[in-house]
Amino acid sequence: MADQDYDVVVVGGGNAAFCAALAAQEEGARVLVLERASVDESGGNSRFTAGAIRFAFDGVEDLKELVDLTPEELDTTDFGTYTTDQFYDDMFRVTQYRTDPELCERLVHQSLPTMKWLKSRGMRFVPIYGRQAFKVDGRFVFWGGLVLESWGGGPGLVDQHTAMARESGIDIQYDSRAIELISDGFSVSGVRVKTGGRIVEISARAVVLAAGGFESNPEWRTRYLGPGWELAKVRGTRFNTGDGIKMALNVGASAYGNWSGCHAVGWDANAPEFGDLTVGDNFQKHSYPWGIMVNATGKRFVDEGADFRNYTYAKYGRVILNQPEQFAWQVFDQKVTGILRDEYRIKRVTKVTADTIEGLAEKLEGVDADTFVKEVEEYNAAVQTDIPYDPNVKDGRCTKGLEIPKSNWANTLDKPPYEAYQVTCGVTFTFGGVRVEPETSQVMDEEMQPIPGLYAAGEMVGGIFYFNYPGGTGLISGAVFGRGAGMAAGKAVAKAKAS
Repeated sequence: MADQDYDVVVVGGGNAAFCAALAAQEEGARVLVLERASVDESGGNSRFTAGAIRFAFDGVEDLKELVDLTPEELDTTDFGTYTTDQFYDDMFRVTQYRTDPELCERLVHQSLPTMKWLKSRGMRFVPIYGRQAFKVDGRFVFWGGLVLESWGGGPGLVDQHTAMARESGIDIQYDSRAIELISDGFSVSGVRVKTGGRIVEISARAVVLAAGGFESNPEWRTRYLGPGWELAKVRGTRFNTGDGIKMALNVGASAYGNWSGCHAVGWDANAPEFGDLTVGDNFQKHSYPWGIMVNATGKRFVDEGADFRNYTYAKYGRVILNQPEQFAWQVFDQKVTGILRDEYRIKRVTKVTADTIEGLAEKLEGVDADTFVKEVEEYNAAVQTDIPYDPNVKDGRCTKGLEIPKSNWANTLDKPPYEAYQVTCGVTFTFGGVRVEPETSQVMDEEMQPIPGLYAAGEMVGGIFYFNYPGGTGLISGAVFGRGAGMAAGKAVAKAKAS
């Protein structure tokens, strides 16, 4: 690859990057996407997601603008609503009111328009019947604010983005690692790229950084997240090592957000070091609200039913990492195994079964068996079985008198055979990043001034998530701020050309 010149260069190959590229192209810019990975591993974390996208909507009429719903689906499904106020409430609640209010406002109010824009560009969506709706009295009822996913999940999302980009005349170069921004100390005018065994320079009137966080860098994880985080598994791509963040900081960008925080979940204990595209997101184990989790001591350590899994799964990975030996076992009986998510049925899963609790205890590797049996007995005795069980709502079916309560969906463990799944911590993405102007996604420097020619989007944007995360918000955040960055970069280029 010889030295080249483009209007806009986008660093990254996931959802945020492609949204930026498409938006810049709409403004007339000549756009290049630089993907560090090969074609086979391209797409960043977006390829590893299940594809769920959170956005505000007032009812089924909004959804009908995004997806073709059959008469049968309309007759048998309660999609509910997810208003902007509900989106705000979720963001404020799960981040402990730390989310940047201006970034959050942009995210919430642009979520539906951005979904409509993606649909207009050719993106396909489908309802998430398999994971976000349970059938009750002949009707599917959606819960937790999530109703649509990209067609084909994460891989389908990336493939659709790639096709749309190519059809729009956007150039994509794989195996091309951006290593440094070209800057005069004031503005950015391109990138230096490691590719094909050499370093080349690519000139650009604007650069959009959308290269993910630093979750795949064990040294950075330990430095910023804390001791023990080098032991976590990585759910997604092995290429998110903080390159984009480092490049931005090196030209004076302001660091921002929850640098000691991340999205981390329960992940199969024997999963590989990084994500495996042959398995995708299925090493996750997110049906814990229907059972209990115990650690090596045989004791429960968290309220499994504190909230819908959409609002707890991204913080419980950290809790599991902090347990003795960094693992836990999720335990279920036959009353709920029929509603366990599909990821519990894959071939590569760490699972044991038994016809008695005592027999199960002997199979829970690393667990104090006697304490576990006693823990189940105490848990069963504490379940308030007079309260009706309903997986579609926070049903209030709780325990009484336990040191660690279960607030919803508490079922006794008494219907064999019993199943247990061993999990550890799987880190998804990090929350710390760089400061951007909310509307344009232009990167701000340490004096809170915009850096000419530099924009950022996706997991690189700091200040949106703190401590926790509402499920499905990562993809819409990448799309909203990616589109904003690309649009602003394209407009700036057009203005410069006209002057």
